[in-house]
Amino acid sequence: MRMVRTALPLVLATSVLSGCAGLQKSDWPTCAAVGGVTGAALAAIKTGAWIGPGALVGGAVAGGWCYAHGDGDEDGDGVLNSRDKCPHTPKGVQVDADGCPPPPPPAPMADAPMPPPPAPMPKEETIVIRDVHFEFDSARLTATDKAELDKIATRLKSEAATARLSVTGHTDSVGSDSYNQRLSDKRAHSVTDYLVSMGVPRGEFVAVKGVGEAKPVADNKSASGRAQNRRTEILIQR
Repeated sequence: MRMVRTALPLVLATSVLSGCAGLQKSDWPTCAAVGGVTGAALAAIKTGAWIGPGALVGGAVAGGWCYAHGDGDEDGDGVLNSRDKCPHTPKGVQVDADGCPPPPPPAPMADAPMPPPPAPMPKEETIVIRDVHFEFDSARLTATDKAELDKIATRLKSEAATARLSVTGHTDSVGSDSYNQRLSDKRAHSVTDYLVSMGVPRGEFVAVKGVGEAKPVADNKSASGRAQNRRTEILIQR
């Protein structure tokens, strides 16, 4: 029994102080109250005359222990030590609920390189039309001719309004010079009229003419050479 009386105060005191260690500094009044009750109980084990002093001593010891060893905010960031996952935050740094500075913003992505500017259009360009053969000995366009010229019209309509177009008709050497001159001129006008009907502004055509057989690009002695010479050229000046 005597051993129990000696050990019991130590067990109770240890329990109270351990419990106070888990509280906050601001909870010292609660620690003092619990310590006072415990001190009175310990004193009563000895004698009833010690209850009052025991309560005072127990309350003072427990309250002081709680304040000295209770939870605090050592780095002053507003988050108590028991919840502070970053306990050494520099003063003045904004922290989250865990006492840690927010993660740094992601680094800005490097600007994508600008694509190179498109190559400037040449000042002059010549479209050579060799697939338009007209009806035999005529300047009338066939259905196949019109299908080919539809593609050319689409291309020319994409040009700027300031572009100037010159259409020149060419023939091979079969026939007289004068005949070929007239035929090439009619064919140049026939091509121009069709392109205008497909939406190419007539005002962009600054010259429409035929030169007959005067400017061959191949030998007229062969069929393949004569086929190359029968052509219509559209000069685009930008």
